[in-house]
Parts: sequence; structure tokens; C-alpha cells
Amino acid sequence: MKTMGLAGTLLLSPLLAATLAAQPARHPLDPLSARELWTVFEAMKASGKVDATSRYSSVSLREPPKAEVITWKPGSPFRREALVVGRQAGRAYEAVVDVAGRRLVSFKEVEGVQPNLTQEEMEAAHDAVKENPEWIAAMRRRGIVDFETVECGGSAPGFFGTPEERGRRLQRLTCFESRGSSAGYGRPIEGLVVVWDVDAKKVVRVIDAGTVPVPPAGPGDYDAEAIGPERQQESPIRVEQPGGPGFRLDGHQVEWQNWRFHFRIEPRVGVVVSLVRIADGERLRSVLYQGSLSEIFVPYMDPSEGWYHTTYLDAGEFGDSEGLLKPLERDVDCPRNAVYFDALLTNERGIPRVRPRSACLFEHEAGEIAWRHYDGPEEVASRTRRDLVLRSIATLGNYDYVFDWVFQQDGTIRVSVGATGIVAVKAAAAKTAADTPGGRGDPYGHYVAAHTVAVNHDHFFSYRLDLDVDGGPNSFLMEDLVPRRLPEGSLRKSLWVVEPHIARTESDAMVDASGHSPQLLRVINEGARGALGYPASYELRPGHNAAALLAADDFPQRRAGFTDHMVWVTPQRDDERYAAGNYPTQSQGGDGLPRWTSANRSIVNTDIVVWYTIGFHHPVRAEDWPVMPVVSHEFELRPFDFFPRNPALDLPSRP
Repeated sequence: MKTMGLAGTLLLSPLLAATLAAQPARHPLDPLSARELWTVFEAMKASGKVDATSRYSSVSLREPPKAEVITWKPGSPFRREALVVGRQAGRAYEAVVDVAGRRLVSFKEVEGVQPNLTQEEMEAAHDAVKENPEWIAAMRRRGIVDFETVECGGSAPGFFGTPEERGRRLQRLTCFESRGSSAGYGRPIEGLVVVWDVDAKKVVRVIDAGTVPVPPAGPGDYDAEAIGPERQQESPIRVEQPGGPGFRLDGHQVEWQNWRFHFRIEPRVGVVVSLVRIADGERLRSVLYQGSLSEIFVPYMDPSEGWYHTTYLDAGEFGDSEGLLKPLERDVDCPRNAVYFDALLTNERGIPRVRPRSACLFEHEAGEIAWRHYDGPEEVASRTRRDLVLRSIATLGNYDYVFDWVFQQDGTIRVSVGATGIVAVKAAAAKTAADTPGGRGDPYGHYVAAHTVAVNHDHFFSYRLDLDVDGGPNSFLMEDLVPRRLPEGSLRKSLWVVEPHIARTESDAMVDASGHSPQLLRVINEGARGALGYPASYELRPGHNAAALLAADDFPQRRAGFTDHMVWVTPQRDDERYAAGNYPTQSQGGDGLPRWTSANRSIVNTDIVVWYTIGFHHPVRAEDWPVMPVVSHEFELRPFDFFPRNPALDLPSRP
């Protein structure tokens, strides 16, 4: 269930906004400041295009064209524009505001789309449902007559081609008993779904698929009383940096070791890193123009009336309205030596507000080895590794995701996603799996507590990686590791060789998750060759991954078509940013990567973008309840013939 709240968000008065905006934007990619967001608010009101009924789904920086950013020099002027997505009279629109000029530049209706649901829309449905006679009757059939502790949460319903969906802005609401620290996730009111028309503000229908007892209170809780005495740490571990951080901050620009990069925090996708460069002697070389999360897809595997629609495109459906990121807990979510950064977002009326501690930056050293070699007694060469971590955490209803951008001293960028939080569960009539027919349990999930089944599901995280290796132009090199049978008479019978080929078009570069056909995947610059004659490149090194198992004609799979392949490569376009399209809420499918790549454009010796999707299936286990231990998945961008030798050789012999 997806619910959104105001916890950790501070509304900004104009006076406070002016204080926070004391320093104007110093870089074309800096996030919109509070003062700039108020300028957008005032410009929209002054335009005469909106009225008191207008609601904003998002207000975000409209980046200058890439060519302008690359050629910009510090101290030079740069454009500042905001993109506003909103609704008025049941219609979606996009507006562009010239922030410096304090004026509306363009205003256009966008037909056939639904922007994400807003906090206001979610809360309106929650209150109205409890007054519906059919819902009240269904609750009484379950023996529930006191609604004080009943919470109902709405979510985007996906799209399944039914007449009910067409022409309507909908939510599907389910309810739970909000007793205990699990915030109700452990006590669902099963089999009861309300379809809500957002614009008409009325119930379309109440679905009662049958009464199932609500799970008992207690097993889903994780407060101090439920957990019991905390274990004692025998010897505390402290992370201290007496000399202060080892990195330098200049506004939103970071300098650490040989790395230089810019970052900002966006509500929809979280942290955006840009202009990533690395020093190679006296040269500062380009690696990545921009990288960020693009979309999240979490489909659940239960066909029942209350569950079939739970196929979330989290970033596009929920990220803009409330922000993908939530406040970090000091000294817990990040170590004691971390520096924290606030974020700014707007509510549905365009009013700015602060999201405190939305990201943190810290150096990490935990006994990791950068390189070593033993060459006999008293002849050991070994170096300790230190990383720079840029971290944020998203909470999307029941799930929490830990997002890390990790910069390593050997020139590698590691991107990690850790999944934790509360798994989504349904109520079950049988107490345990042993009480079901044949003791087989539930075919669509796994018992995690009495009368409580966690539903099987997937997680997919699409990343947009605009690599600019040595400034470009770049190509995508795919190197197959091919077994080769050796001739008769050879003492060895077989080995493998590398067979390279450059992807010429978008269809050539589609890579599926498979361990049976190993490949090296590299972005190369054929115009920048090293001393050994090889082109400079960065390798995309996948981690453990999983392919989508849904049928191609299933509506959720069509809407999340970016999961058809683990890797896609497209020519860079400023307006191609979101893997499932700009407007995934109630989208009908085919948007984003499938649509763009249908043109099968050339990707040779040009400015290219690599799209990589982390995927994993989640059959839930008992140990994932009531709060799931963090499970992490990752990939790497690492130098391959980019440097003439190991760039971490010069690390100090004693940390």
C-alpha cells in the first residue's frame, strides 16, 4: 500500500525562504532555491493561466541544454528555468517559467496523460471512504464498527484496459487497522477495495471479495516492547575524523581525492550526479555527464481482486508529489562523520517546503583492501581503501530503499540499492502454512506470521547513465566471451576468447540478464587512445541481476517495458529522462525506452546514454518480518584502458 505523509517536511514562509535563498544559484545544474521556487509560484499566479483550483504535481529545474552546460564557464550567466506540471479542470498541462525574468514562457495542455497523484488527492479519498454506506456495511460484516484506528491508503491503480479506467483519474484504496508500530501494514483488512474517482470525488464502486479475519496485533510490531531487550555491544566502534571531512564542498560541487562532481537532489529521482571528472596527472578527464535513478517498478504476484493492480512505478507515480527522499537519521542512517544536505520541494499548491537531511556525504573506511601483494617474509605491499559515499534513502509506503553513489580511489563508481522496510502482506484465513490444504501454504506468497502472508514480488531500478568518456563522442562496445575448441593434438581441449563488436544501432545494444552468455560492456572513445593503442573506456559491470518474468502482453509489463532488457543504449536527448515515460500514472504501456528505441537510431561515435536496470525477485522469508534486513544489489562503472596503470598505486602505505 502506498501512503504519503507530511512527516519530516517543513513549509517555508516567504521570510524563511529568503533566508535559505541568500546565496543564488552558482551553477546551471544547481537545484531551484527557495527564492526561485517562490518566483515560480508568483509567476504562475500572475500569468492568468491558473486559478484557485489548479494543483501542481511537480515543480522542478528545467536543465539548460547539455551543450550549454558543457561550454559554460564559472562567472558566466546561465539560464534558469522551471518546469511545472499541473492539472486544472481535469486537464494536464506543462508550463515553463523563466525564473530570472520572473515570467511564464510557455503553457500547453498535455492530452491523454495523468500526472502523479498529490498528497491532497490522497487525503481527500481517505476521509470520504469512511462515509460510504457500502464500505461501512462491508466493515460491519468483518465485525469492525469503530473506525477510529482504521486507515485507508490510496495508490495509482495501473492500467488494465477496462471501461472503468478510461477518461477517469482513479485511485484504489485498501484499509488496515493502524494499531502498533507497524503503522497498520501488519493488520490489513483483506478483500475490501474501494475504487475512487479523484476528479468527481466519489466512490466508483466498493469491491468485497470476501471476509478474512484481520491478523492479531503484535506479530507485526517492531517497537521496544515487541522486540524485547536490546543486545549489548561488547566493544563500541567509533567513526571519527578529527581533522574534519576529507572532501571539499563549493556550493553543490564536490572535490575528493582525484574526483570532481556536481550533485543536486530532485523529488522524482533523488540524487542526480553530474559532470563527473577524474584527475589523471595534470589532466582532468570526463567520465559521466550525468547519472541518476530513472524509474522503479515493483509488481506483486497475486491475481486476487485486492492485489492484481499492485504494480507500482514508484518514481513516476509517487516521487514528484511528496518527494522520493525522506529525512535521514543522524549517526544511524549515515556515520558520525557525515555531512547532511536538505532538499526543497513544493506542495500541490506550488508552495516551497524543506525536506531536511535528504542526503549525506561521508568517507568510508572499514578494513577494505585497495590492493596488496605478498612477496615473501617482511615483503608485503598492501593499501587500505577509502571510499566517498553519497547516500539518500527513499521511503515509498511500506518499503525503504538505500541509494548509494560510491566513488572509489581506483577510478570506479559503484552504485548500490539496498531494500529494507516492511514487506507487503495480506490476511489469511489459515493460521500457518501447516493449516492449509496439503500444508502447501499460499501459492502467491509466504507465511511470515499467524494469519499473515507476504506476497511474492519483484524490484526493478532503472538508472540513466549519460557517459562522456574523455568528452566523447562515444560508442558501445560489446565483447562476447566465446568458448573455443582447440585442434586435435593439443594438450588443452578448450579455452575462451574475446570477440568484440560495436553496437551500430539501438537494437544492437539491448542486453538481457543472463549468466550463460558472458559479455564485457564498455563505453569507448575511439578518438582517445592510450599509450598501448587501446581506446579509453569505462566498463559497465553488472552485479547479480534478474530478468522480468511477466508475459509481454501483460499490462504491467507493457507499462514497465524498460524491464524487457537489462541494458539499453540511446543517443542522448535532453527530453528523454524517464525509462517508463514522463507520465506513468495510469499509462497504457509502450512509453519511454520501448518507444524511443523503436526508431532504431544510430549510436556509433555519438553522444550516448546507457540505461541499466537492477532487478531482483523477492520470494519473502520469515526472517524478512516484521522489518526486512537490508538486501543490497549493485553495479559498477570502472575504468578499462582509461589509465595507463592502476590509478590507486599512490595510496599511502599507512592510513
